Amino acid sequence: MTDIHAAHTPVDLGGVLENTFAQLPETLFERVLPTPVSDPSLLALNQALASSLGLDADRLASVDGVSVLAGNALAKGSVPIATAYAGHQFGNWVPQLGDGRAIFIGERIDETGLRQEVQLKGAGRTAWSRGGDGRCALGPAIREYVLSEAMHALGVPTTRALAVLATGDMILRETLLPGAIVVRIARSHVRVGTFQYFTARGDLDTLRSLMTHVIDNHFVEAANAERPALALLDEVVKRQAELVAQWMSVGFIHGVMNTDNCCIVGDTIDYGPAAFMDEFNSHKVFSSIDVQGRYAWANQPQMAHWNLGNFAQCLLPLIDEDMEVAVPLAQQSVNAFADGYKSAWAHKLSAKLGLPDASAADLGHRYLGLLEEAGADFTQGFRALGDYTTAQSLFEQLIPEFDQWWTDRDAALRMADVSAEQARICMAAQNPVRIPRNHQVESVIQSALSGDMTPLQELVAALAHPYTDDESYSAYEQPPQITERVTHTYCGT
Repeated sequence: MTDIHAAHTPVDLGGVLENTFAQLPETLFERVLPTPVSDPSLLALNQALASSLGLDADRLASVDGVSVLAGNALAKGSVPIATAYAGHQFGNWVPQLGDGRAIFIGERIDETGLRQEVQLKGAGRTAWSRGGDGRCALGPAIREYVLSEAMHALGVPTTRALAVLATGDMILRETLLPGAIVVRIARSHVRVGTFQYFTARGDLDTLRSLMTHVIDNHFVEAANAERPALALLDEVVKRQAELVAQWMSVGFIHGVMNTDNCCIVGDTIDYGPAAFMDEFNSHKVFSSIDVQGRYAWANQPQMAHWNLGNFAQCLLPLIDEDMEVAVPLAQQSVNAFADGYKSAWAHKLSAKLGLPDASAADLGHRYLGLLEEAGADFTQGFRALGDYTTAQSLFEQLIPEFDQWWTDRDAALRMADVSAEQARICMAAQNPVRIPRNHQVESVIQSALSGDMTPLQELVAALAHPYTDDESYSAYEQPPQITERVTHTYCGT
């Protein structure tokens, strides 16, 4: 075991890390070294992502590279920190949360010129561990790897996973479980809760520094606006509206849309109890702790809106010193979410029916109603729309209603001057063949726990091109049998 507390030469991963966040006021973070693990081993490495970050995959897979990814050694330029944040969890205010088991080790500029943060999730205790061990179990690490990479392939903005490692140590949850680290890559780990932490403490100077950092790195046009804080709010509202519409369009349920899981840059972050629906149920919940259904599929837009209201409150003193000026401006900005989301969702829903604009939103809602009444599979229900016979077979008890809907959809296509072939091409690009189904994710986790990583590799390969028909991956298209259904997912903390 390499001890990062001992003097040694930092590891060269094929590129030096930076850490601009660590140059901000130290009220934003704690300088902390990852806690070494006993016997790290690489279970999965995202070579394409490594390449996009300008990192050498072979070096990452080497003994020294694995030591860095496991937190047993430091990479060149690394400045490890854990960041502070607060948040509303299921509507309840928690003034101090923070990175209790994640350590941000540095940044890389990717091939597109964007700055990407590298974080080790499960790297040990920090000032914000709140009595926890700072570790991650293997199952949740694999779930995050699979789901985040699947979301990326689906075209939904998301954090990504560079690697999963076994630590060689057991951790105690309800029982002893194998420990793991997931190496997460994100444009930013700043959350609504990060702003809330300093608003609650009345620390306007740090709040302003945080806002400036976010604008300079992710919202550069806001810097030249008359009111940069308001321009930032406007853009965050827009991105969240678009993000949630994309979640809804692929049947994704985040599960813990707390303000500390609402990423400022508009990416999906934290995949603890996240899941994709099989049979369509607009009130579907998977998270074992969401007993009231606060974050059900249909509630996600209003929950995003609620989170944005909390973000706006943080920015008020930065929008204008006079609250009589700031409040109406912020309120107007947040109120724009409703129309922004409605427009984004209408475009996504129309495209899923083969229409090029938002004109088919009502038809889309009618189709969702048919799917729900029939208990049909969400993903297969939309993919089947390329063929009448296949689609009709999903609605055995609702054939007259479905036939009327199909007739109305055909009329809408003619009115929009869209041919059947054009509609099929449009639908094929919007309706995935494969999603990370819960029973399949749980199956690869169980295989990994027994030491077999091949099912994980095969599932990740199947999900890499979700919109492409491929007979060799047909097994991954199937909904679960009754005995395979996963009804609850867990946070993994």
